[in-house]
Amino acid sequence: MPSISQRALEVPLSPIRKLASYAERAKAMGRKVYHLNIGQPDIETPAAAMQRLREIDLKVLEYSPTEGWLSTRKAFARSMKKFGVQVDPDEVTVTTGASEGIQLLLFSCFNPGEEIIIPEPFYANYNGFAQIADVVVRPITSYIENGFALPGIADFERVINERTRGIFLNNPNNPTGAFYSREMLEQLALLVKQYNLYLIVDEVYRDFCYEGQDFFSVLRLEGLEDNVIVVDSVSKKFSACGARIGTIITRNPDVLEAVSRYGKLRLSPPGLGQLLGEFLCELDDNYMDEAQDEYRRRRDLLYRRLTGMKGVQAYLPGGAFYCFAKFPVENADHFCQWLLEEFEHEGATLMLAPGAAFYATPGLGTDEVRIAYVLNEHDLDKAMDCLEQALAIYPYSTIKSYSEAKV
Repeated sequence: MPSISQRALEVPLSPIRKLASYAERAKAMGRKVYHLNIGQPDIETPAAAMQRLREIDLKVLEYSPTEGWLSTRKAFARSMKKFGVQVDPDEVTVTTGASEGIQLLLFSCFNPGEEIIIPEPFYANYNGFAQIADVVVRPITSYIENGFALPGIADFERVINERTRGIFLNNPNNPTGAFYSREMLEQLALLVKQYNLYLIVDEVYRDFCYEGQDFFSVLRLEGLEDNVIVVDSVSKKFSACGARIGTIITRNPDVLEAVSRYGKLRLSPPGLGQLLGEFLCELDDNYMDEAQDEYRRRRDLLYRRLTGMKGVQAYLPGGAFYCFAKFPVENADHFCQWLLEEFEHEGATLMLAPGAAFYATPGLGTDEVRIAYVLNEHDLDKAMDCLEQALAIYPYSTIKSYSEAKV
């Protein structure tokens, strides 16, 4: 049998999906599995947009232009006005989800062996995207003790060298839910300008900011028109993960041209997904306001339950719909697998994403997990019942007994 490539052997496993086979076996045994491992909202995709999609009379589902349909790009450009951003549709490229957008940017903006700075923990697939593009991730660590706040400018500058090509942020952050304010981003902009770096920001969760915090898009930074690139997606904000529609937005014509060259190799982004994305962008704010209120209630419930569990360290996320908690366990990978293989409470268990794979620095995150609060409050509360019971009886917990846990 021919061997597969070394590159394939080295591709990082997604912590979000790597336990999927264990979850399927648990379900086959009759257990209910509460999925808190993946950012798949249970909120319905907006019905009005779905109905418009059903009513389309298409005779041929043809290729779109490589950059996406003009009407779709116009819709995405108009949607940015809500955040005080004025962009031209020609500065918008439609991609097959934000994931493809990030890959296209790594190929377009970085040579093999060049480096990108990313605060960790970060979305685990960034590691895989960088490996595919032969780009080196240079992490700077954020910490649960201050809610995974953005590291200081000195921390960024300390790791800049002759191979550094860019800085990559996710705001609000996945997996931590940390929110980065305008003041933080403006300070970082000075560093980006000083070293002439790319500033790439994944803004897919910008509609979910809590406590009245105003989201500030880096596209509003002055004097960095050639440096700033934004990645977006309809997946999370509109609960339309399967549409696989994202965007790259930048005013840098060279980046747009390079992305187009790579984009032509895959011909075009999904046609039906583009139409749905266009309809979603044209919705009024009612859907998003209601969704944000729902996620805020879920966040508050999760925070209340986690902080009531002995030995669990948690914080109140400022945005998105994730919390990155520290558990009293020796190894979160083992704990998450044990939940699916050996544990049940009232016929149910839960699936979480182990924390280590969200770091680039070896040894970090071994006792941490990402929790996606994407389930309704009733199910989320039931899942927390499971978690509390599991931590009480887990044999490798640093809390040795249920009675001790309640002291």
